[in-house]
Order: sequence, then C-alpha cells, then structure tokens
Amino acid sequence: MAALKLGAIIDDRPVRLTIELPAMVHRDLAAYAEVLARETGTSTEPAKLVAPMLARFMASDRAFAKARRSVSHASATRPAST
Repeated sequence: MAALKLGAIIDDRPVRLTIELPAMVHRDLAAYAEVLARETGTSTEPAKLVAPMLARFMASDRAFAKARRSVSHASATRPAST
C-alpha cells in the first residue's frame, strides 16, 4: 500500500474554527481517519485531520511558498515608520 501523506497527528495548542464541509468531503475524511488508524495504530477523529491536511497542502503549494516569501521579503526590506 502507498504511504499516506499524513503521519501521526501531533497534539498542538489549537485555534478553534467552525467550518461546514460537504457530506462527501466528510465521508472521505472519516475514511481517511480509518485508514490512518490502521497504518499508525492510533485512532484520530476526522476533525483532527483537517489542520495537518491543510498544512501539508500549503507546504506543497509552490506558488503559495513563492508568494509568501515575496511578502516576507517586502516587509523585511520596508523601512520602519517612526
């Protein structure tokens, strides 16, 4: 079986968000949690997968990384206002 993109979920200090998901996305998320539980031996509720999935997606988005670097670079080179 191919390796999943997510590994074990690290418990971190959360920020609460309320979102609505299409039923199909929630079913897939629940199925992903089941497969992940079989692979890692630890069960995780589907809602806990959303943050690592988003983080993984953003980390692999080259256009986002480039835009983020240009914003960081622009703010770092801007003179401080007094």
